[in-house]
Amino acid sequence: MKTLVTAGLIGLALAAGAAHAQQGVTKDQIVLGSIQDLSGPIAGFGKQVRNGMLLRVDELNEQGGVKGRKIKLIVEDSAYDPKRAVLAAQKLVNQDKIFMMVGHIGTAQNLAAMPVQFEKNIVNFMPVTAAREMYEPFNRLKYSFAVPYYDQMLVMLPKLVKDKGAKKICAIYQDDEFGLEVVRGAEAGLKKIGMEMTEKTTYKRGATDFSSQVARMKAANCDLVVLGTIIRETIGTIAEARKTGFNPTFLGSTAAYTDLIHKLGGPAMNGLYAAMATQQPYLDDASQPIRFWATKYKTKFNEDPTVFSAYGYVIIDAFAKAAEKAGANLSTDSFIKAMDTMVIPPDMFGSAEATYGPKKHLGSDASRLSQIVDGKWKVISDYVKP
Repeated sequence: MKTLVTAGLIGLALAAGAAHAQQGVTKDQIVLGSIQDLSGPIAGFGKQVRNGMLLRVDELNEQGGVKGRKIKLIVEDSAYDPKRAVLAAQKLVNQDKIFMMVGHIGTAQNLAAMPVQFEKNIVNFMPVTAAREMYEPFNRLKYSFAVPYYDQMLVMLPKLVKDKGAKKICAIYQDDEFGLEVVRGAEAGLKKIGMEMTEKTTYKRGATDFSSQVARMKAANCDLVVLGTIIRETIGTIAEARKTGFNPTFLGSTAAYTDLIHKLGGPAMNGLYAAMATQQPYLDDASQPIRFWATKYKTKFNEDPTVFSAYGYVIIDAFAKAAEKAGANLSTDSFIKAMDTMVIPPDMFGSAEATYGPKKHLGSDASRLSQIVDGKWKVISDYVKP
């Protein structure tokens, strides 16, 4: 009987140990998951984020990993479809047994996938979207690095309205949570200076024709247009406006802050403003560290890096710093404890200092302004906080 009891106790102990084993973490590996758009309307961004993450993962693994654990990154494609994001999250969480979701791109996609992760106590780490829902309402499993679209417009639109002497402010935006956040911030910014939006017009995700929207804004005599747009919608809207002789000041969010705008849109994109934080890296950048990094990236992937490449890189770097601080016994709880004391200094891309705390899961709310000048993004303002 004693032997049976002892065996039973040992079995219970082993079962308890298995129950408490941390998913995605072994003696020599940490498994991370990410969901990107690799085949949809913002595949340009998704591939760049993925490459930036892979570059930092490779560097870390060459240096021995984090506390002796190599990082394995598994990337799934959502095609920018929330339904596919849910399926991708289910695969990563339940089949691949990831430790953490890192750098998932897209507002609606993150909102759809987060419940799948949270059910299994998996952190949503630094998603590539500047929606406030990435850290609000507070959840111990949400960490965001991107200055909210709302805050970007709240501070940058009044500044530009004043600088340009604009009288009629309008907006074209994607008819989803992303676009709405841009417009909500713009309207709040206008309210601060006693103004209202003259005209608003929307488009469906994936749209390619913006002639009716541009005609509507032109008819309203808009002299400053807020863009709740991403890549091809930004290019399509501005190109259509130029074609019809409609030349207002255009202001986009970080979603429009990418070299793809001037590379694909050409000279017509000159003059576009965008709120931003992390700087677009160029191979001939004045900064030697950025030039070195950009050359390394191009050597590995045979293409120029972009700001989205930089996002991917800094996200993995921040994960590694926090995981290192969490110590040898890496778990969701130990990671959160480490993250809630993190101060991440400004990086080579000019990102503002990020600080996290037990009730502060957005790193920084400061943004600055850039403009496309002679086919390149140029930083034209200092950081401003709401």
